[in-house]
Amino acid sequence: MAALPPLREVIAGSGLSARKGLGQNFLFDLNLTGKIARTAAPLDRGTVIEVGPGPGGLTRALLSEGATRVVAIEKDARCIEALAPLVEAADGRLVLLQADALTVDVEALGPPPRRIVANLPYNVATPLLIGWLKRAELFERLVLMFQKEVAERIVARPGDDAYGRLGVLTGWRAHAHIAFSLPPRAFTPPPKVESAVVDIEPRVPPPEDCRLADLEAVTAAAFGQRRKMLRRSLKTLTPAAETLIAETGLDPTARAETLTVADFAALARGWRRLSESGDA
Repeated sequence: MAALPPLREVIAGSGLSARKGLGQNFLFDLNLTGKIARTAAPLDRGTVIEVGPGPGGLTRALLSEGATRVVAIEKDARCIEALAPLVEAADGRLVLLQADALTVDVEALGPPPRRIVANLPYNVATPLLIGWLKRAELFERLVLMFQKEVAERIVARPGDDAYGRLGVLTGWRAHAHIAFSLPPRAFTPPPKVESAVVDIEPRVPPPEDCRLADLEAVTAAAFGQRRKMLRRSLKTLTPAAETLIAETGLDPTARAETLTVADFAALARGWRRLSESGDA
């Protein structure tokens, strides 16, 4: 590992310029990559999954911090070639998979406990997170980098300006907090926005019993017109909105931004009952 060339040399030697269409922003600072890896510790058991390793800055940190099995998913063939020396230096601890992370079955990548640690490509970060939340029981922890605005939406609570669907879906399935932020200058090329690392610990089973699809439907309607009262916003979901609200014991004049995760779960359960009875 110590004999590997610096990341900038890897990029220069392989012509590995970041591609905007792939949401690539490379992180070279070894102090920061090490900090991300340590946030996800311990790494010496099970499987560590990385998405979008690029030239391998975070991958090196994960291996240096003691990861015994890293599976790195990379869509860009140029990166696969550039990472070949790192695979050899890792002596069996690193597996590269050329694939689209949106279509990969993460359960098949290795035994539990599984941890996802990644500087996510910004253009697919949110759908990746939602997909993993749907199967949160597969993971012990997720340490993920997002645009700071997205990170704030993930950890938002009722009453926060950033509170919305993403905060409800994450809060229903996990504990999440922002571990630290990174300025644009930490990346090459520097993005136009700040970034933040979010530490997500799944709750298995989720404390509120409901179906994710129902929760998604209810939050889409409620936050689709977030400034309107529930009795108005939920009419886009069902003409029986007032019946749904009454059955869950919520205030029909409340707005989505004031509801807790438990409130939305109650609406999701009520929506399921109405749907199954044919009254929706």
